[in-house]
Amino acid sequence: MEETDKKEQPPIIDQVKEYVETYLKLTRLKAIQKGSSIVASIAVDIVMILAALSVVLFASITLAFFLAEVFHSEWKGFGCVALGYALAVVLMITFKKNFERPIVNILIKKLFK
Repeated sequence: MEETDKKEQPPIIDQVKEYVETYLKLTRLKAIQKGSSIVASIAVDIVMILAALSVVLFASITLAFFLAEVFHSEWKGFGCVALGYALAVVLMITFKKNFERPIVNILIKKLFK
């Protein structure tokens, strides 16, 4: 009886079933590719940010020691560097909206790449 059911079923139905299965597999694979691409991109960005922070940290220490030598006082050298960072923070707070927009745009581009 099973053989008669297969014979009676038009071939188009089998083709549609195969098409739907293939479409679902393709959609799943595209989602996996997109997700892994986003995760990889974020991981690379995090590593780059950490490297940049390390450079800034060591450059700041170097600048502080240099200024300490110029001013003949360690607290003045490190204080000048700290004031520079305080000024940078005040500027970032003041112009927060101008910093937010490009970051949001970059994140949106990464998600819809």
